[in-house]
Amino acid sequence: MIDFLASLPPEYWAISMFITTFALLLSGYPVALVLSGTALLFAFLASWIEPNLIKWFPIRAYPDRVFGIIENQVLLAIPPFIFMGIMLEKSNLARNMLETMSKLFGKRPGGLGFSIILVGALLAASTGIAGSTVVVMGLISLPTMIKAGYDKKLATGLITASGTLGQIIPPSIVLIVLASQISAVMQANPSGLIPITSQDLFAAAFIPSFILVGLYSLYLFYKILVSPQSCPPLLKEGERVTIGEFLRAVFISLSLIIVVLGSMFTGIASPTESASFGAMGALILAIVNGYYQKNFNFKTIFKVSQESVRVTTMVFTILIGAALFNLVFRAFGGDHVIEEFLTNLPGGKYSALFVIMVFIFILGFFLDVMEIIFVIIPLVTPAILSLGIDPLWFAILVGINLQTSFLTPPFGFALFFLSGVTPKSIETSDIYKGAIPFVLIQITMMVILFLIPSIVHWHKFLF
Repeated sequence: MIDFLASLPPEYWAISMFITTFALLLSGYPVALVLSGTALLFAFLASWIEPNLIKWFPIRAYPDRVFGIIENQVLLAIPPFIFMGIMLEKSNLARNMLETMSKLFGKRPGGLGFSIILVGALLAASTGIAGSTVVVMGLISLPTMIKAGYDKKLATGLITASGTLGQIIPPSIVLIVLASQISAVMQANPSGLIPITSQDLFAAAFIPSFILVGLYSLYLFYKILVSPQSCPPLLKEGERVTIGEFLRAVFISLSLIIVVLGSMFTGIASPTESASFGAMGALILAIVNGYYQKNFNFKTIFKVSQESVRVTTMVFTILIGAALFNLVFRAFGGDHVIEEFLTNLPGGKYSALFVIMVFIFILGFFLDVMEIIFVIIPLVTPAILSLGIDPLWFAILVGINLQTSFLTPPFGFALFFLSGVTPKSIETSDIYKGAIPFVLIQITMMVILFLIPSIVHWHKFLF
């Protein structure tokens, strides 16, 4: 048996390692432990059976890779953005915004649905994270929508889809991580292209994200026309919204959007610096809002800090595990196997891009967004570069594709988040069925972007 394993080419070890990793990921083991554990197991096993299977022992390079991750200035923007988003949730700023918009639009057919889309977009542009928005809107708006007579599937679909807009609307943490992974490959594989930055992705995602919001709104408008009973106005008129309440709700989002995105696009601050501005801005807004509502104290800051550390630790632990996995996988020549497969497909770069997108879409049914980015993107990006595919265009396509993974059963995280706060009258099947039209909208957006790649370069025509 040992002689047989020693006779296998390194590429077979790479394929076996890849299959083993995904089998363990689907089994439910912690992601970081699966990535690093599988890498260590195959590295030591191969070096013990036949030292020549691995041309260089990748563990020696691992400490440098870990320190590189920790010192990465782009990745340092993640903790402040996470803090900013959680602060908006825990301090009830997001809740106040949603309640104000619901009162403003809720008296009209479909009005409450449009307010959910609008608030989802504003919160996404303010926080850069997805998930908590789904919970907030599920707790506040879903019971009201059901009481008003909204179709259960439409109501849950609107909340889950709008709550995940933070995946693609700048400043998205997903885009920050994508930029880091793709630019690292571009630096390691010189192709004559300037490595992309998170500012590049933020600018490129601006128009596609608003087109996506427009498609959501068009679908709701279609439901109003063909099935008005599925999205009626609220049965009871809510309280009147004063100009002061409306301006205060909008000011929260617009101020953070201007501080974060404005400072980056104008060149005043780097992504990390603008993220710090946003975190400080969210803290100041929460303190001011808590002073007037008498509901903000140091316990809130402690809870936000604790949750921020937990989420940040999760992201970086997966990233460190993925770094070890990629080192060992490349030592077996796995990256060359993937690159040769994609570059030799009939149809050239478009066939390769189609295969990658389908593969990521399927993985989204079972794996988390960060798992897909840290494992898959570093492996397929060399093939993307060698085929001459625009990395900026590719990154935005991947970002929209990854947003879809939040909505796809059985493991779509937005579906899980909402199911945890829904009334007993709503079944899990209602949530799953409600997400399907929005998954199709996401696919439509990818098709539009595939046919019109220049959408991602809109800013180059203005500046």
